[in-house]
Amino acid sequence: MAYDASDLPDVSGLTVGIIGGTGDQGRGLAYRFARAGHPVLIGSRSAQRAAESAAEIAALPGVSAAGSVTGADNDEVARRSDVVIIAVPWDGHAATVGALAEPLAGKIVVDCVNPLGFDKQGPYALPVAEGSAVQQAAALLPDSRVCAAFNHVSAPLLADPEIDRIELDVLICTEERELVGIVGALAARIPGMRGIYAGRLRNAHQIEAFTANLIAINKRYKAHAGIRVTDV
Repeated sequence: MAYDASDLPDVSGLTVGIIGGTGDQGRGLAYRFARAGHPVLIGSRSAQRAAESAAEIAALPGVSAAGSVTGADNDEVARRSDVVIIAVPWDGHAATVGALAEPLAGKIVVDCVNPLGFDKQGPYALPVAEGSAVQQAAALLPDSRVCAAFNHVSAPLLADPEIDRIELDVLICTEERELVGIVGALAARIPGMRGIYAGRLRNAHQIEAFTANLIAINKRYKAHAGIRVTDV
């Protein structure tokens, strides 16, 4: 079946929470969803830091006339959001996600964390006992609806107010086919993006690891490379 944007559900009323919303990737996604008209909640261990980050994002072009952006601690953001994006550093992933199991119960959780290490030769994929970051999240959140998505979206592109369209595909791994439509519809709220089903959670490890390749491409060609899937 070819990709058909007309089949996507209406997600315009969903509140999007970003756990790790003070980091580059989280801030960029928050900006794009707020610019698309969504209420966005920025989460951090520090409510004050989250509020400061939210105020900075709310002041960016295109936000004030569209969605709202507010900040709170991670627990409050998890409770108040319809969809929660996990965008924390890998070294704090397990502790942060595990602490939110109760408020995230029943919620859609989108994990975009890439377990990478860095040395003199550049980035490389780290081994994860559960198989991938999203599988770790799924193990820690047995009552949540978990998927991987937005792993390959360039933070500088997301944060640049001068860029109206970001031409790339968001690869989605999940056990629930319904989530493909919901998360794909969220991706489509950012002009130029598509959400593409990429298999079950067990297939997410190579998607997370491929970010190391993209970093190498970006460094070599001074670009902000993404992914497009052909013939879909």
